[in-house]
Amino acid sequence: MPVKEVVASVYFLIQYLIVAVVLGVIVLMLVRLALNYADLNPFSRPVMYVRRLSDPLVNPVRRSLIQFGFGPNITPLVVILITILLGWFVLQLAESILSTVAGVIGGVQNARVIAVVGYLLYGFLDVYMLLIVIRIIFSWGSVSYANRVMRFLISATDPLLVPLRHVIPPLGMFDISPLVALLTLWLLKTAVAAVLLTF
Repeated sequence: MPVKEVVASVYFLIQYLIVAVVLGVIVLMLVRLALNYADLNPFSRPVMYVRRLSDPLVNPVRRSLIQFGFGPNITPLVVILITILLGWFVLQLAESILSTVAGVIGGVQNARVIAVVGYLLYGFLDVYMLLIVIRIIFSWGSVSYANRVMRFLISATDPLLVPLRHVIPPLGMFDISPLVALLTLWLLKTAVAAVLLTF
């Protein structure tokens, strides 16, 4: 089976798994939301079962919403939005990695050394851009440095963002260095695709 077909099959499998997980979370949150407004006995077996399944997702988000002054009743809806967003990030990451793998394998098989280097560089830039986007969203959500994922994002993206902050002043309260970094990386990706991937 050709490499592209294998990569496409793996991607579709990952896509189906992610969609299934996202749909499962959506259904669970909608059921919990309905139970919240149905005013049922909180100690009944169905209600306790739904809460047991959904509490690991709901409780951290509820605490964050309360800190920002929002009502806890909208927590299931926020969890749905976060789940959809995370699902999209995972799909983008999978697509970037699998496309890079397919390009590298194809380049090796056809002895296209320059193309192999180009695909590796293109994939790295793609993943790095995604890490910056995730860091921006986490920052908006006030995810603290104590979070392990946030620590990784900071350590991975600071080598680019910190020098940019020294050069580019913030616009009032807004730090635009991540946007400049994304634009720079996008231009680099375009250059890599035009120069290296054509060989």
